[in-house]
Amino acid sequence: MATPMTAAQFRQALLNEGAHIVEVGDWQTHNRNHMGPWGPVNGVMVHHTVTSGSARTVELCRNGHSSLPGPLCHGVITKDGKVHLVGYGRANHAGLGDPDVLQAVIAERALPADNEASVDGNRHFYGFECENLGDGKDPWPDAQLLAIEKVAAAICRHHGWSARSVIGHLEWQPGKVDPRGFTMSSMRERVAKRLGEAPPKVTPPKPTVPVVDLSKLVAAAKSDPARSGTPVTYSGVKVVEAALVDAGLLEKKYSDGHFGSATVDAYAKWQRRLGYSGPAADGIPGKTSLTKFGKTYGFTVVA
Repeated sequence: MATPMTAAQFRQALLNEGAHIVEVGDWQTHNRNHMGPWGPVNGVMVHHTVTSGSARTVELCRNGHSSLPGPLCHGVITKDGKVHLVGYGRANHAGLGDPDVLQAVIAERALPADNEASVDGNRHFYGFECENLGDGKDPWPDAQLLAIEKVAAAICRHHGWSARSVIGHLEWQPGKVDPRGFTMSSMRERVAKRLGEAPPKVTPPKPTVPVVDLSKLVAAAKSDPARSGTPVTYSGVKVVEAALVDAGLLEKKYSDGHFGSATVDAYAKWQRRLGYSGPAADGIPGKTSLTKFGKTYGFTVVA
């Protein structure tokens, strides 16, 4: 637990670690501090963007989009290994996550499975978005992985944290899969080596499969979408939306925990894939279609 660095300290820490930084506009004062506190900080979170093209990726992460204003992180790590500083302070990158995971990060111990979404991660984590399609096929160049290692180590070194303070979005929020294409355990090993620590002992977690309650999901789908920035409608919505993104049916920017019109349209596409049409493909989940979706994309359905 620590007070956030100043923007100048943050910049210098990255430079001291050998990171190649690119300063984008007024990044030092571009933040979401008016929406809530920034700090105490407890760790570093790594994401992938589901985008391609460095310029487009940096612009998106700096400005955000209609349903999620920027900055969407503090630094954007492009495939060439450059770290583009786009904001500093509270940023819309982590969202709500698991309180047990936060306590594990603070205690620097092995992470439990993330199965809740009730703690404000934007307050507690430095965030880095990494240019990658997130499909498990898009490569992670050595320069990009080295840059992730350097920025994570730089922050840990400044605060006196160990590599256990570095986590992925998928370890924080149920339903998230990023970063996909390398493991966070391997990245923590790299950070530990850079910090001169013994590699963290890796205890394979017991496999956990997210559970989605059909009745709660349907209630969320039939309710009016909540306003941007409000808590998720029901945590199972995040699981289903992540699967819809994974299936190529929903844009990542609409994976916000609210079963709004974009999610309804995306689920209707899944229903049509199964051969449903007309009222049977209205975008409101049914037990048969949702069960098949869960079997395909890794979650269990209870009625």
